[in-house]
Amino acid sequence: MRFSIARLLWPAFFLTLAACSDPKTSTPQQQPAAPTPAPAASDTVATAPATPPAPDTSAVQNVAAYLAGQRLSQGSTLQPLARQAAWQTYAANADKSWDKYHAARTAKIEQWAATELDSVRRQSPVIFYPFSGPDLLNVVTMFPTSQTYVLVGLEPVGTVPHQRTLENPKLFTMLKKSLWSVLEFSFFRTNDMAVDLKSVELDGSLPLMMLFAARTNHQVTAVRYVQLDAEGQLTDADSATISRPGLKVIPGVELAMRDKAGREKKAYYFSADLSDWKLGQTKEGALKFVRSLGPLTTYVKSASYLMHKSYFSKVRNLALERSRYILQDDSGIAMKYFQPVANWQLTYYGTYKRPINLFAKHYQPQLTRAYTDTLQRVRPLPFGTGYNWRQNDSNLLLAHRTKPVQ
Repeated sequence: MRFSIARLLWPAFFLTLAACSDPKTSTPQQQPAAPTPAPAASDTVATAPATPPAPDTSAVQNVAAYLAGQRLSQGSTLQPLARQAAWQTYAANADKSWDKYHAARTAKIEQWAATELDSVRRQSPVIFYPFSGPDLLNVVTMFPTSQTYVLVGLEPVGTVPHQRTLENPKLFTMLKKSLWSVLEFSFFRTNDMAVDLKSVELDGSLPLMMLFAARTNHQVTAVRYVQLDAEGQLTDADSATISRPGLKVIPGVELAMRDKAGREKKAYYFSADLSDWKLGQTKEGALKFVRSLGPLTTYVKSASYLMHKSYFSKVRNLALERSRYILQDDSGIAMKYFQPVANWQLTYYGTYKRPINLFAKHYQPQLTRAYTDTLQRVRPLPFGTGYNWRQNDSNLLLAHRTKPVQ
């Protein structure tokens, strides 16, 4: 069955309605009627046909807003659900949680990045975020002006929720449960995601990505199911392929969105195992797609130290070869792989002590030496990130490639 937004989301018909008292409902501003044009003279040259109207994107955006607990458009067919007490309570609690999150984390990241990543952002049209799961939140906060985001994780792609899912009272409980760790600690817990994103209420990463798009002031304009072939070519897919992909299929989704400044963006999520062995099964289709996008900025956070291991060499080499910049915490690429040293300008932020107990064996003495070197200017990091999520325990490394990407 081919994906159809209209069929899944019951198209929104913009009817003329009386103003609603619901505080989460916006009232569109009335526009004055356009004057009736004068009839064209019979001897005038025929004019070009009128530009066709833009496609109606309100339905998919309203689903994103509903999941986020945000205001829906006046004519949305989800308005009856949004007037119910369960959603109103969820929306009010969501506002409080997000206000707290933005004050504790977003505002500090934005202020820090405006200075420390100013030139990086200008040279980062494409962001590669391996081992991300559905974490659109952190990557668009860190790189808000980029045009393309490529996220890769083990979690299933998921689908745009059907009406029966949105009507399910358990949906709000699952959303709060899934978001808890990322709002509290800045990262998803992989084991929790393995359960949470295979539930009846949340079937994958897409619903959370839509929610994050809405909560980062983006309008979702389209959703397209896609897949990658062995050459890394992006082709259309259907919901059946996305839900039950074959062993050699790389399923994904393309999320088109527009930020508050009017910039058009695309976020891709691919459900793929990036280990060398699994990449061999799929002929490295995922990496070929990323290579085709040109020079990258790679962002790595809370990545289970996978690229420290020998059997994640292919994705590690891609990041090192194709990235102008790499921004990562210590769970990203181990320091020993930034070779030759002359190819990289390294800037250290925050504090490095040692990994949490779960990843204790990935302690890097080389990183300790860098952070304690009296000649090394370690810069402050005014927010927490990664597994050592407390502000005074976190670290980031900005690696700038000094030679052009080939």
